[in-house]
Parts: sequence; C-alpha cells; structure tokens
Amino acid sequence: MRIVGAASAFPSHVYDQQAITAALENFWGQRAEHPRLLQRLHSRTGVERRHLALPLESYAEIDTWGKANSLWIEEAERLGAAAICRAITPLGLRPCDIGALYFTSVTGISSPSIDAKLINRIGLSPHLKRMPLFGLGCVAGAAGISRAADYVRGFPNEVAVVLAVELCSLTWQRDDLSTANLIASGLFGDGAAAVVVAGSDTDFPGPEVVATRSVFYPNTEDVMGWDISERGFRIVLSREVPVMVERHLRADVDAFLGEHGLSRSDVASWIIHTGGPNVLQAVARTLELPEGALDASWECLRKVGNLSSASVLLVLQDFLCRRRGAPGTFSLLAAMGPGFCSELVLLRWR
Repeated sequence: MRIVGAASAFPSHVYDQQAITAALENFWGQRAEHPRLLQRLHSRTGVERRHLALPLESYAEIDTWGKANSLWIEEAERLGAAAICRAITPLGLRPCDIGALYFTSVTGISSPSIDAKLINRIGLSPHLKRMPLFGLGCVAGAAGISRAADYVRGFPNEVAVVLAVELCSLTWQRDDLSTANLIASGLFGDGAAAVVVAGSDTDFPGPEVVATRSVFYPNTEDVMGWDISERGFRIVLSREVPVMVERHLRADVDAFLGEHGLSRSDVASWIIHTGGPNVLQAVARTLELPEGALDASWECLRKVGNLSSASVLLVLQDFLCRRRGAPGTFSLLAAMGPGFCSELVLLRWR
C-alpha cells in the first residue's frame, strides 16, 4: 500500500488572526472581561491567519443550527470536489477510477452524506464503496489513511481516497463564553484535504504504508469532542489533551515501532497533527524530538490553523511536495482525537 497523492482546498475568505479576533469581539459583545480574555487566548494559539467559510460579517446572520448546517453542506461539497480532483489529476486518474472513498468531517452532518453528493458532482463511479466517518474529530484523517490502507490491501489493483472537510467556523456558538470555546474560536480553521492511497498492484510511486495502529484510552470520552444540542455543536476541549499526549504517546509509539524492529531514532521525520502549541510541545517533549522535527506541523498551524481531521493530511501533503524522505527512510504519521484515542501510521519512503 502506498500514499501516492495529496491535495487541499480552502474557502476564498482568508483573514489574519487579529481581524478574526476583532470580529468575534463584536460577535460576542462587550460582556465582562471577555474582549481582553479573547485577545490573550487568540494570541497564544500559534495561528497567524485562517480561511473561513463565510465573510466575517456574515456570521452574525447565522441564528440557527439548521442555517449553519445548510451552509456546511454547500461548502463541504464544493471544497471536497476541489480537493479530490486536485489530488487525482496529477496521477492521470479520473473520479470514476476511485474504488473507495472515506469521507470524514465532524463540523456538520448530511444524509445522504457528502461522498454521495460528490458522485453526481464530479462523476465518481456508481459502484464506489463509500465509508462516511463521523465523530473521530482530529484523529480522523490518520484513521482514514489506516482504513484506506486496509481496503487496498484487500483490493491491491485499486485506489482509495481519504477526504476530510472541516468548517469549524460554522460551529461558533454565540451563547458560549467558556474558555474552551474562546480558545477554539482562535485555533480552528476551515478547509479540506484529500489523500490518495494505492494498492501494491498499481504503478503509482509513493511512500509505503508499512503498518498502522489504533489505540483507544478507556474512560476518557470527556477530554474532547462536542456536546450536541438544538443549538448545534458546543466544543468540549479539556486541559487534559496535552496531558494525554504525555501520558500515552511515547509508550504507544515505542511499542508500535518495536514490533517492526525499530525505535524512535530510526524515524527520519514526524508527520504530526497540528493540535495547537501545547499539544505540539507535548509531542516534542514526550518523544524527545530534536529541534525542528515538527517544523511542518508548526508551519501548517501558523498558516491555516487547526483543521481538525484535515490537519494531518495537510502536513502529509507538505511532506509529499517539499520534504520527501530519502529512499528507505521511515516517517511516522500520528494524530489524537475524541475517544480519547490515537492513530499511528508507519511509512517507508521509496
């Protein structure tokens, strides 16, 4: 199994962090010490700019979850189509050549799901195997790669696509002044990413998926996720997230690599989800990574924010385009998310 292509797509509305912070001050109003707190929290996210699904002035008009979700469907379909086509076109593939599509998002819902709508929009095969995923959050991009690799292991002459679309701005909650929501409003952005995974009987070049590992941590479901009500998605974002990274990630990585006769020193590069400054610092600390090892993740965070499930796919795209490993070297792709859980993907460059 090989990862043979990746591409992204973003809304046309892009703003620097200061402009978004100022707009959200107006969005929430001058309540208590809220504006000063918002500015302080946003300045610590490591984000310089973000793409948004709508112009900033339009968010005040969204007064129901139904309106927000309708906007999500429209934009998710548009961005998803663009990301897939950009990923497969350089490979000489047509949409109808895709054997399986793993679509993930945690910022909106649709039935039929977005992958079904894309069959009509871009001409995917009517025999496409569709696997819409919901609820995995930030870990879903990595998990999608793992499941796509499972698929092409069974169908080695086919290609599968992982598509992640997240429109986090459409989940902003007017009545939620919690610290978690204020942080989220400064951290998460909007965009889509697609990754192409090919079976061993195809001729496409790319890093080999050597192995994958899913890990679930029991009784941690309140660490992050959503509380869902008639108002939509309300963020659950605990201070325990970086603690979970430090508590579990090193042992999980060491055990996973050890099963393949490897150690952390054998990993030439690290393709890590852009969870935020505290998460990236915790990853570097617990894995004892050298200076600069997570530069691609930090750069992605700075340029577009945390895109939940799409973020690790964007970091992977950066590696495929600008940071390819030498033949025979290893990379580890990793993300963590609601559950709480982690997903590890061991790659070998060819």
